[in-house]
Amino acid sequence: MNLTTKQQDFFEGLKSTYGEDYLPSFETLAQKFGFKHKNSILQYFKKFESAGLIVKRERRYKIAQSEFGAKVFTGKIRAGFASAIEDDFEGRISLDKKFHINSPSTFIFTVSGDSMVDLGIFEGDNVIVRKCSNANSGDIVLAILDGAFTLKTLIKENGKTFLRPANKKYPDMHPETSLSIFGVVTGVIREV
Repeated sequence: MNLTTKQQDFFEGLKSTYGEDYLPSFETLAQKFGFKHKNSILQYFKKFESAGLIVKRERRYKIAQSEFGAKVFTGKIRAGFASAIEDDFEGRISLDKKFHINSPSTFIFTVSGDSMVDLGIFEGDNVIVRKCSNANSGDIVLAILDGAFTLKTLIKENGKTFLRPANKKYPDMHPETSLSIFGVVTGVIREV
């Protein structure tokens, strides 16, 4: 269902202001968004509800979960000649859900250094880390090696556990006193 520009602007305003929280009363919304009558809000909400943009739960409205996240396109983009992809829109993907960012056991850290560049993790990148005390060999982990945090690949080989950088300039790191896992990297975020 297509929305007018005014309807789309109001919906985006609701989304950016209230996010995944329940929306306030029509009266409050009318005051906040400059409507003269709260009945105008009701008309908008009827349109939004029929379009699947909002849902009603326990006599209160929320923005539909499907409206959060980045838009996903099924078509490939070319790094050469331009091509149209507007028709390949598949839906939305929530990075919060995909990487469990809303979970209390998920953290985001900023990378410092170049020891993981061969795996595409560069200085200034943000890594998403799911806190856990165990990891598999080959997992990229945020480890505590001899009391200091480091981001490396966990290796379990011949009964030994150690850390391997993803940069040939650096040697494997073996614990002198202790090695524990803070968490496993589940994703990398990079600003361009």
